[in-house]
Amino acid sequence: MFDQETKGGWIIGVDVGGTFTDFAARNTATGAFAVHKRPSTPHDPSEAILEGFRELQEKIGISGDDVSRFAHGTTVATNALLQRKGAKVGVVTTRGFRDLLEIGRQVRPSIYDLQADAPPPLADRQSRLEIEERIGPDGLVLTQLTDASIERLMDELSELPDIQSLAICLLFSFANPDHEQRIASAVKQALPDLYVSVSSEVQPEFREYERFSTALINAFLQPEVSRYMDRLQAAVGRAAPRARFGIFQSSGGLMSVDKAAQFPVRTALSGPAAGAVGATAAGAASGIGNIITLDIGGTSTDVCLIRDGKTEIAHVREIAGFRIRLPMVDIHTVGAGGGSIAQVAPDGLMRVGPESAGAVPGPACYSKGGTEPTVTDANVYLGRLPLSLAGGGLTIDPAKAEAVITEIAAKLGVSPVKAALGIAGIATSNMTRAIRAVSTEKGHDPREFALMPFGGAGGLHAADVAKSLGIRRILVPRAPGILCADGLLEAELQENFVATLRTRLDGDVSGIRQVVEQLSQDARFWLDTEAEGAEEGRVVLSFDMRYVGQNYELPVEVSKEPGNVETLKAAFLAEHMRAYGHADPDAPIEIVNIRAKGVARLVQGATDLAGPANLGAPIERTQVWFEEAAPVETPIYDRTTLPIGTRLDGPAIITQLDSTTVVPPGAAVTVDKALNLLMELGNA
Repeated sequence: MFDQETKGGWIIGVDVGGTFTDFAARNTATGAFAVHKRPSTPHDPSEAILEGFRELQEKIGISGDDVSRFAHGTTVATNALLQRKGAKVGVVTTRGFRDLLEIGRQVRPSIYDLQADAPPPLADRQSRLEIEERIGPDGLVLTQLTDASIERLMDELSELPDIQSLAICLLFSFANPDHEQRIASAVKQALPDLYVSVSSEVQPEFREYERFSTALINAFLQPEVSRYMDRLQAAVGRAAPRARFGIFQSSGGLMSVDKAAQFPVRTALSGPAAGAVGATAAGAASGIGNIITLDIGGTSTDVCLIRDGKTEIAHVREIAGFRIRLPMVDIHTVGAGGGSIAQVAPDGLMRVGPESAGAVPGPACYSKGGTEPTVTDANVYLGRLPLSLAGGGLTIDPAKAEAVITEIAAKLGVSPVKAALGIAGIATSNMTRAIRAVSTEKGHDPREFALMPFGGAGGLHAADVAKSLGIRRILVPRAPGILCADGLLEAELQENFVATLRTRLDGDVSGIRQVVEQLSQDARFWLDTEAEGAEEGRVVLSFDMRYVGQNYELPVEVSKEPGNVETLKAAFLAEHMRAYGHADPDAPIEIVNIRAKGVARLVQGATDLAGPANLGAPIERTQVWFEEAAPVETPIYDRTTLPIGTRLDGPAIITQLDSTTVVPPGAAVTVDKALNLLMELGNA
């Protein structure tokens, strides 16, 4: 339960990335704001969290008792999926359907690669058990589940070696969960140490493969994530005994630690989704609602489209080749980051990524054992990065960057400058493709959006990416390197409810109203019990709709309970026109799912935005390569010395604790009232 925060308390957001663990802190009474970074500890993310929290306390002079909320964006679930390091899991399903998880949708991972195989299921065939029962699509029982069948299942389970977790996935259980619940009850009683994921609880909606896959992923993650959550909650409880501890979920809101342990699949995009929330808040502070985010970290780049101040939501995603059907912020990820390794491929051409040097050993210039050229090394060689990062916590060795860039340049037979510019250019191309996936491929013109770079390397590549897309305006947030952590401070408490109701819009809305009322009641009950004391609670309704005969549906949000069919039709036609450029008002329409989202606004406070009174002089001037012809003398400014209203003409480099922003020749940057940097590209 999340209660009202104590007046004057500090709220902390911590986001764990592949290279750095980022902290943002705000005092809800005074508006005081602080950020902190420290290297991540991939072997145990909690080490960097606890050590970084201790350092942050010393930095701003607070005790653990001063913290009233601790919000965490986690990568534990994502990494477990990517590395397939989860539980040994079993599956119970309706007789005749144990191979459904392997058959899937028969979608090839790469249609032009005859050698590429879909990843094997997370549960091998011997661990997928069948049980005699059957429920029909209308929820009626076709074959009863008998006690004898359950007893035989218990015997079969006892013979499975080393099973740590179990996914129960029965046909049409979203329409009638009784059989799944009976099996789960029997398993928990007979095998109390076994983790159990029930598909009708994980995601109770139609499409059997997606529901089965999501439940299996949840079961695969449960033991690892639960242990991590238990350890971290206990440690945070000791360090900040009065803090309410929340975990960020992929749909864009906080949930309790208990929910995260029960449904770890909801955290599969936890950190990147927090960045989208932070970007929305930063854009709102500058009066910009249409944004394309560019979150460049050490290992990958995440992009997201924000329209009219709202993040786009996807209900089906594939992560590491596994399909998840849950509401998630629609984020597209590519393997292009500061640590992406450049290498000469067998065809003699250079490629960049997706392999990354990560946090350890990191880029060569970090002097942590890295010996291969990375995007960061290229930026150092080009003069675009200062020689001290993360507030002095990480010192750059330009000689090591020069050595690895010179080595790959020799292999390519080009100058080191051309090689470094090529590395940066290829990384830019990878990032540009990611943005096209969330914009032009979905009917959005990127030129109508502002680009918001963040992450440690976002500001280094923003201008190049914007130019390649024709974007003229770039908005760099106040603290770009820790925007995911900052987004955790802006996060609301959230819970999603869904019911499948396949019905045509034919004039009768009584059945629709009945389901809407039940879901709304569930959401309001959740608000009353889980969000007691929040500043504001609301219920958001949406409908998954499609033309009759279509295979996939569009989510359509409505502002209030539907009074008639025409209201729903009009909303669907408008959304279809926006998404596809056409709509047929005479074609029959049907509803597939109805969704209700409970949202509770937590105490957040407002950051004190007082900047410096006078513009500071450049820290230094350095030679920076923007083109191969010759370097350009470029001033380097400390961002903390730039008052509101400052205008700088490029070229310029603006440094701060958590990031570096490159302003190329021909561009101009202004510090706006929210202390965000607004960059205008004259030749985009």
